Amino acid sequence: MADEKNKISVLQRNKKAYFNYEIIEDLEAGIALEGTEVKSLRQGKFSFGDSYVKIIDGQLILTGFTIQPYDKGSIFNHESDRNRTLLVHKQEIKRLRRKTEEKGLTIVPTKVYLKGNRVKVQVSLARGKDLHDKKQSIKERDLDRQAKRDARDYYK
Repeated sequence: MADEKNKISVLQRNKKAYFNYEIIEDLEAGIALEGTEVKSLRQGKFSFGDSYVKIIDGQLILTGFTIQPYDKGSIFNHESDRNRTLLVHKQEIKRLRRKTEEKGLTIVPTKVYLKGNRVKVQVSLARGKDLHDKKQSIKERDLDRQAKRDARDYYK
């Protein structure tokens, strides 16, 4: 029973964030949703796009995160591009505000997953990569891919 409550199933990762940013620290946050939004998320009908998190009036606001309208929804369907509030402790928000103001970091969503019945968003404190860092990431990824290919072919 306790296992089902903490069972995590990842719905989607933000690959673009891992490519464009150097991830420094992760934080789990709840997300305030309407009923049809949860159903659309479970179907995987959402996208990160150019989403980011900003701090307004002591709250974390997720901006640019698109959840498509639910297929079987009626007039009570949700608006797809609205700003959504992330649910985090006040101390965490204060700490994130300090880090973003002092060091010029940004907060981006990196993963959406189900933890039991609840939808959670992993937000990360990140620093933007330069062009040469992105090229280095591509080079490392290609080398890893080639090494795996060579190992697979060697053991055939």
